[in-house]
Amino acid sequence: MRTLTFDLDAGALCLNFANTVEWRDSEHPNDKLHDYTDLIDWAEAAAVLLPERADRSRQMAQKQPKMAVAAFDRAIRLREAIYRLFVDVTEQRPVRPEDLALLNEVLSESLSHLQVVPSSTGFDWGWAESSISCDQVLWPVARSAGELLISDKLERVHQCADDRGCGYLFVDMSRNHSRRWCSMESCGNRAKAHRHYQRQQKAP
Repeated sequence: MRTLTFDLDAGALCLNFANTVEWRDSEHPNDKLHDYTDLIDWAEAAAVLLPERADRSRQMAQKQPKMAVAAFDRAIRLREAIYRLFVDVTEQRPVRPEDLALLNEVLSESLSHLQVVPSSTGFDWGWAESSISCDQVLWPVARSAGELLISDKLERVHQCADDRGCGYLFVDMSRNHSRRWCSMESCGNRAKAHRHYQRQQKAP
């Protein structure tokens, strides 16, 4: 039995989804999602699906395996489109029309399932209980991507500055907007140690 762990600290649901490929710009990328079960595991970990709904999705996948495979393939296509969209934004390039078209396609589908639901603070957006679908995990992800693209947080979306191909995307919410790394514990510490080594080499 596989026990998957997911990084969920990117600051936006859609970026957490894009980051399910680790070291994607390196020679040895590590894709955390291999099948529909992994996708549902991620959705449950990211609070996209509550445990009961995640279990129902797993049961549906067992009963309709072809639909689950198709939904997984579409999820990966959406993930890669989201990744390219935000990388293009961070590098100030025009986004690719086909990536935006796929995002809008999933967004359009999701809107028919969106509804207002009671919450602990009043009301919030939620998803119709009757709309169980193998694609349902994509709806909140697409909505997150759309909201981030039109928000003032878009200029704070960055990619890890590690030169080994980390590729991690995140929203920089630091006070002085100076975040450069996926985390200081990994790429940040490596860069710090490398700078220290270079200073030592240059020292008389």
